[in-house]
Amino acid sequence: MSTIDVWFGPVPAATLPTATSDIVGWGALAVSLAFVGVAVAVAAEQRLALGGPIITAVSRSLVQMTLVGLALVPIVDPTTPMYWSWMWVAAIVVMAALTTARRVPAVPGAFWVALITVTIVAAVGLGLLFGLQIFELNGRTLVPVTGMLVGNAMKTTIVAATRVTEIVADQRDEIEAAMALGLSVRAASRRLVRSAVRTAISPQVEQTAALGIVVLPGTMTGLILAGVEPLEAVRVQLALMYVILAGVVTAGTLMALGTVDRLTTGDQRLRTVRRGR
Repeated sequence: MSTIDVWFGPVPAATLPTATSDIVGWGALAVSLAFVGVAVAVAAEQRLALGGPIITAVSRSLVQMTLVGLALVPIVDPTTPMYWSWMWVAAIVVMAALTTARRVPAVPGAFWVALITVTIVAAVGLGLLFGLQIFELNGRTLVPVTGMLVGNAMKTTIVAATRVTEIVADQRDEIEAAMALGLSVRAASRRLVRSAVRTAISPQVEQTAALGIVVLPGTMTGLILAGVEPLEAVRVQLALMYVILAGVVTAGTLMALGTVDRLTTGDQRLRTVRRGR
């Protein structure tokens, strides 16, 4: 009996699709683009100047996801050595840190702060999910779970760093007034940083709270479409969402505090930061 069977119950093989075409074929995917065409038409009619970005986003996602799908073929093959999956995990973590750094260029050393933050989140999250054998460790589970965990953490690091940067730019006088009373930069900005962290993690908290009422998350939906029993799909989804939520809170807090430190000089002064840069 596998660890998946122990924690979630066995998935009946007979309920799984027998071919890719049983789920969504390329023709069906093309038909789904018709709704995107409606969105482009609405954007054009309202003069939102979003037609180009929407088309670009769809085109990029089509190319990128196709390449990822092709690259995942050998990864999910049980005969492929696991070190290839771990290399992919490392690449995900590094790319998440690079993306965060590009989004917050005003923060010196943002890449290293984000890299440490995302690495901690990934190590703890994967350690729980695989170390406690909630999921069986193999290429089929490791890479997708890492993508979900790190992807959500990355979005939070970007928001947290951006908000802290904006706070330092907008509330500099208030922070420096507190510093004049003998407080450190971190202590002087603590109240404002809390606001940044709340902003960064609130969407994930709200999404978790809305599960099953407003939101039917992708993992559960995908499993159900693949023929897995709904309650089994729910247990898998909840295990992931709880770890993702914890990772988001951790990522937002660490990134916000790290950003404050990077915006502080060695002699405890605030660096000059311009909003929007």
